[in-house]
Amino acid sequence: MDLNPEVVATAAKGFTIAMGGALPAWAIGKIASKAMEAIGRNPEAADKLFVPMLLALAFAEAIAIYALVIAFLL
Repeated sequence: MDLNPEVVATAAKGFTIAMGGALPAWAIGKIASKAMEAIGRNPEAADKLFVPMLLALAFAEAIAIYALVIAFLL
């Protein structure tokens, strides 16, 4: 197996995109799931949960965008 710099760079890009896409996707699913669970338990809290949920989703999505930028820079 030849580990020249191009192979290592390609593997690093692939790993960065894989982890940078999978983990934020998992986090987004978990955030939405817990928010829907909380709203299901207390429907009156929907207005109070909406903005913090959207902020958390945006921050999780930002991590995926950072991973994409890093993959392009590698």
